[in-house]
Amino acid sequence: MSTVTTSTRSAPTRRRRKDDTKLALMFIAPATVGLLVFLVWPLLTGIYYSFTEYTTLTSPVWVGLENYQKLIADPVFWNSLKVTVWYVLINIGVQTVVALLIGVLMQRLTQSTILRSLVLTPYLVSNVVAAIVFLWILDTQLGIFNIFLQWIGFDPVSFWANETWVIPTIALVNVWRHMGYTALLLFAGLQSIPVYLYEAARTEGAGEIAQFRRITLPLLRPILALVLIMTIIGSFQVFDTVSVTTQGGPADASKVLQMYIYENAFAQYQFGYASALSVALLVILMVITFTQYWLTKAGQSDLD
Repeated sequence: MSTVTTSTRSAPTRRRRKDDTKLALMFIAPATVGLLVFLVWPLLTGIYYSFTEYTTLTSPVWVGLENYQKLIADPVFWNSLKVTVWYVLINIGVQTVVALLIGVLMQRLTQSTILRSLVLTPYLVSNVVAAIVFLWILDTQLGIFNIFLQWIGFDPVSFWANETWVIPTIALVNVWRHMGYTALLLFAGLQSIPVYLYEAARTEGAGEIAQFRRITLPLLRPILALVLIMTIIGSFQVFDTVSVTTQGGPADASKVLQMYIYENAFAQYQFGYASALSVALLVILMVITFTQYWLTKAGQSDLD
């Protein structure tokens, strides 16, 4: 009798599990199709094209490693890589410090939802709009910032036409746009740190700097490492700000890798070589990501 009852109960359970599996597959099917169509297929196609000579007027012709040999001997590629690394260093350095400061201030001084919304406001502005606005603000002749500099007795600065200033200017424009979003990510990480640790530290006489150095930074390390990985990947792919403001000038001083890839693909129609440049960028990002993940021990937490 008990055997019959058990089998009777298990049959609906198995049927319910099958129904749940079908429902789950239905929900993830659109995302899976999108992943295959817009990510996996373009990635595989791009890798294939990187071994070919391909323009829109001819069919792909297999050339083996010829594009990669050309890449290694290409001085413009190495200059673009150097420019991109310089941009990433400025962008990540300034953005991380400012965002961390904002996150700590939000945690210690206020947790107002309105303030968080205000901090996030620049991120809601598109890169193109932000670039156009700052292009006007920093214009050498008519920009309000240069007018202000002249008013206080300084000479106007050619932010967009000076080889020394152009990359720091582009980097600071993107810092302005992204620092609020980064600050909120770090603020969420700060919320996971137990309050009693700070209370115990204050009881022991530790000041704000000592608490930040001995409690906040060590316990925030996994989130900080994740944020750094995300921002570095995004920074290496900078394009729209450069395209709107300088288009790689002056004298290739702001020609980042993405700009060089775009020029080869859509200006010179060398899709094979542009694909090889894209694969090279992918490899660089993979090496940096895995190295950073390993060095920062992003998968470990001091709270464990």
